Amino acid sequence: MPARFTDKVVLITGATSGMGRAASERIASEGAKVVLAARGKEAGDALAAELQTAGADAVFVRTDVTVEAEVADLVQQVVDRHGRLDAAFNNVGAATAVGPLPDIDGEAWNADLTLNLSSVFFSLKYQIPVLQASGGGAIVNNASNLAVTGAANMASYSAAKHGVVGLTRSAALDTAAAGIRINALVTGGVDTPLLRGNMGMPPEEAVRVAGAMHPIGRIAQPAEIAAFAAFLLSDEAKFITGAALAIDGGMTAA
Repeated sequence: MPARFTDKVVLITGATSGMGRAASERIASEGAKVVLAARGKEAGDALAAELQTAGADAVFVRTDVTVEAEVADLVQQVVDRHGRLDAAFNNVGAATAVGPLPDIDGEAWNADLTLNLSSVFFSLKYQIPVLQASGGGAIVNNASNLAVTGAANMASYSAAKHGVVGLTRSAALDTAAAGIRINALVTGGVDTPLLRGNMGMPPEEAVRVAGAMHPIGRIAQPAEIAAFAAFLLSDEAKFITGAALAIDGGMTAA
């Protein structure tokens, strides 16, 4: 595997499960100094220890990215430890308010937007100045196919993910001259604990049903998303910025 991130400092949020965990493993295996962030301390410490055993420079910082002060502290800890930041994968998100729009109360609406959109804003707000001071770099924000389409009973989640794409494009234009690239992933179904546990059916049935929604006939494995995120964060993608890139098994094309 190429060592595209040798001596580079990479921050990954939502790092302990699913796509975040796969990205942490992939990017660490390519030589990065990884800073892992998530809310679960036990899982985060275990992942950092696992990566260290494999020879990586890895540290976990417990962070709730819906809290601006915690995001600011996270990025400061990156600077204190490494003196720089070269790339970030902003990967936190989940649908927390599901149902017909008239049944979603304001508190649930705000919680969904905070988790899926404000968390990305907070991350960009504190990552961008450090990337600029480090001479440039790359950020990938994990959106969803619902960032470019709609779905019944998913109004707040879809609105938030549409916002992630708009935020990504605007931030990319703000920072292009500073040598910072910012892109969004438009992901389809991915075989994660979140998908397996949130469809109201047995996990294997959830995987089958979700797979049937994709023209390609299956959902993605987290490692497939991680490989694409790693490419976008690497210098191989240095002419790509402000893009919302589908990795969705054909869902948005359909």
